[in-house]
Amino acid sequence: MFKFSRISCALGLSIMMLSGMASATEAPAPVKVKVFIGAMFEIGKNTGDRAGEFQHWYERYWMKSAAKEVPGAMNPVFCNDDGVCGSVLGMGKVNSSASMQAIILNPQFDFSEAYYIMSGVAGTPPSQGTIADVKWATWLVDYDLGHRWAPEEGDPGKPVFMPRKGYEEYRVYQLNKDLVKWAVDLSKDVTLKDSDSAKAYRLKYPDTAARAAPSVGTGTFIAGDTFFHGPGLSKEAQYIAKLYGADDYVMTEMETTAIALVIKRTHGTDRILALRGAVNFDQGNPSETTLQHLDPAPGQTAGGFAETVENIELVGSKVVDHILKNWSEWQKGVPAAK
Repeated sequence: MFKFSRISCALGLSIMMLSGMASATEAPAPVKVKVFIGAMFEIGKNTGDRAGEFQHWYERYWMKSAAKEVPGAMNPVFCNDDGVCGSVLGMGKVNSSASMQAIILNPQFDFSEAYYIMSGVAGTPPSQGTIADVKWATWLVDYDLGHRWAPEEGDPGKPVFMPRKGYEEYRVYQLNKDLVKWAVDLSKDVTLKDSDSAKAYRLKYPDTAARAAPSVGTGTFIAGDTFFHGPGLSKEAQYIAKLYGADDYVMTEMETTAIALVIKRTHGTDRILALRGAVNFDQGNPSETTLQHLDPAPGQTAGGFAETVENIELVGSKVVDHILKNWSEWQKGVPAAK
């Protein structure tokens, strides 16, 4: 009897020790992500040098945060104690969506109630915007996923693009109207930065929108891995936006339709915002060719890059901070717009 008791005690002690070891090695609880901010590139370091798309976000939210490595993502993820996380996802549809997929499925994070702000620089048609403008997307449209041919091989003056069947579910997204309205209402009165070089550069364009001071607005973002440029392809982008029933094309970029697809397949798209700042026009001025505009002479660049990347964060942080401050309401879903 005594021998049995000793064996029982030993077994009990072993079980307790194993249980303690298991508890000690259990993974920490995942970060409850309230807002995820995705940028596409950074120029150098995350702080202390020339700012790219991520630096101002990093300096506002993650200066004291440790990097979380994620297999499959191009760069680490940073999260603060308030549930704001962010990362540099990479440029182009493949890089950015692969990074987003790796992050959103990683067990370190709980994205079940997260809001997303995909942010970066972009080009704008001079008829729709100007350097240092900041726009919230109402629609996301893919520039690709169709058929194209050389202009001389089609009817003169007619479009050279035709959508390909089978891509209807992910070549165009209309973003949550209430969420976009919230974003605009919260950020429309932000005082945007500008530069003397950008002011001078705008005067090369005759368009009223191109010559205006920077402001906050909305419209369709067209995403293509090809850096389409020039008045002809700008016109084609507008044609595609209208073909799909979207608003006017106002920003050219390279990532967000692919990122939206990743998020949609996991958590839906009703909590996504896309935010872009214009650092160039999508075509040259009337006195230069498209190639001259793509490869400008020294001193002929648009200017305003530093001001634009700062504007993006100034505008976007208004929404981030509002969601955090009112999380008990936003946690349930996007409140009805006022």
